[in-house]
Amino acid sequence: MGLKTLTVTVVATLLLTAAPAIASPPAFVLRDGVSEPVFSYDKAIRETAWVETGQDLDRDGRVDRVAADIIRPSEPVGRVPVIMDVSPYFEKIGRGNERQPKTYLPDGTPSQFPLFYDNYFVPRGYAVVLADVGGTNRSSGCFDDVASGNAVVNWLNGRAQAFRTPFGPERVRAGWANGSVGAIGKSQDGATAIGMAASGIDGLKTIVPIAGVSSYYEVHNSDGAYFGWAGGPGLYNERAEKLCQPFEADNARRAGTNGNFNEYWRGLDYVAKTGKVRASVFASMGFHDLNVNPIQFGPWWEALNAYGVPRKAWLHQAAHVDPFDLDRSRFVKTLHRWFDRWLLGVRNGVETEPAIRIEHTPDRWTDERRWPPATHSRTLWPSSEGGLGNRPASGAASLTDDPARGASQWVENPSQTSPERLVFAGEPVRADTRIAGTATLTVTARSDKPSARLGAVLVDYGPANARNTKFPALGIKNLSTRSCWGAGTAADTGCFLGTVADLTTVDKRILATGWADLGHHRSLWRGEPLEPGKAYTMTFRLSSLDHVVPAGHRLALVLGGTDADMFDPALPAPGARVTFELGGTSLSVPVASRD
Repeated sequence: MGLKTLTVTVVATLLLTAAPAIASPPAFVLRDGVSEPVFSYDKAIRETAWVETGQDLDRDGRVDRVAADIIRPSEPVGRVPVIMDVSPYFEKIGRGNERQPKTYLPDGTPSQFPLFYDNYFVPRGYAVVLADVGGTNRSSGCFDDVASGNAVVNWLNGRAQAFRTPFGPERVRAGWANGSVGAIGKSQDGATAIGMAASGIDGLKTIVPIAGVSSYYEVHNSDGAYFGWAGGPGLYNERAEKLCQPFEADNARRAGTNGNFNEYWRGLDYVAKTGKVRASVFASMGFHDLNVNPIQFGPWWEALNAYGVPRKAWLHQAAHVDPFDLDRSRFVKTLHRWFDRWLLGVRNGVETEPAIRIEHTPDRWTDERRWPPATHSRTLWPSSEGGLGNRPASGAASLTDDPARGASQWVENPSQTSPERLVFAGEPVRADTRIAGTATLTVTARSDKPSARLGAVLVDYGPANARNTKFPALGIKNLSTRSCWGAGTAADTGCFLGTVADLTTVDKRILATGWADLGHHRSLWRGEPLEPGKAYTMTFRLSSLDHVVPAGHRLALVLGGTDADMFDPALPAPGARVTFELGGTSLSVPVASRD
């Protein structure tokens, strides 16, 4: 059979309930089950709407307006769905591997839309909207990313007002939109998409968060250990830089510096709000990401599992990398089918296929039905001889907190003694062993000071050829050639540098990390001073992981104090000598069951 082309009229209730009834339903063209590029990119409508958020965070006496740059088909196709990226990065950092910024013509009309979404999807009957978070680029207001994105969703569904200029009175309506929105983006943009979904906003049909944050407490703290407050994102426009100082100061005050979980952090805990999610989820995460810790993925993903949210994920061994730069052709095809399914209503079965595509070794991907896989918990205990075994051991071991050294140094030269860290290594594993999920560490420890920070690292000691993710490397490197994804113009070509795996030979790999403040052993909501010399027991999580420990390698637990790789050096240093009671200290790792 040859290729068949089918014009499909979209009348699905899924797409139309959020928008007023229309006289002529939209149409798109399918070929072999996917939407075809039949609309003009060159002639597409490019415009900006400034959308009211309903807030006045910059306190200028006017309702804040978010700048939403729009590109959509110019042909009379009826109402179309929207792919949206809400970001603070469009002006000062840019998006994607090449850090593309938004660009504009002299009259302010958008000319370059970063990334490939516009080039690829507008010809297929989608609109693409790139919205500036409040206070960034051309938006007024201050940094409230979820409110910024939700305001645009509301406008697209006729529930909010937008205007032709930043402060003018001329209104703009989204009569071209059918009300269905998919939010996509990496890092902060992905966090915004997760937060929007957690708000339960009507009209958001799917999200595609790439290395997104699901709980902001863990960005600035870990089990009571306060890393430091970065303050505002450093991305404000000149106007907001001045007007938003009180807003940022109030956020810092409410967040606190004592490591306590509080109402401020609860409001930014999207994992706890998973029950409100109405959108499907297509996520991506790198297990060696140093920008967004994988703990942001594991607990959130398991909550999505528990609530039965339609979901898919790409998981890899690179760092802070978009899957577009790992397996470009396969990712674009998957994303295309995902948006067709949830925004155009095409019954293509993508949601019934294996939910997980995962990389364990460079460029070798497998498909799996779920994550984490079926696992059993294996408990390992450190010994006074430096081992890590299957039975509790007696005795104690001590270290002295040195805030000048971090986890990347703790794991070096494991056979040598060092005062600021303890290394407990298991026997060489007899067969390849997969660890997948979120490990936990229980410690029973005494401090000679009223406070003590704890750091823990799970390490695979053994030779391997792996992606180079040693900071600032990301595990990929650019080629000199380009590939094009969709239509283009001179201002926005849709062509991007190719990438390949950046490989290196290593003798160890850090698999997971975790930190805690021993004074929060009783509750994350309130820390307490330690009684010097008294033993306290505390359990805390390490970062989520999925790693195969090859036969002959040794799995090790490395313990330290303040991690110089994580904590602001300006913070007071406890300088404690911490003694671990080995019989009350254990590591629980999720080991994949063998088929």
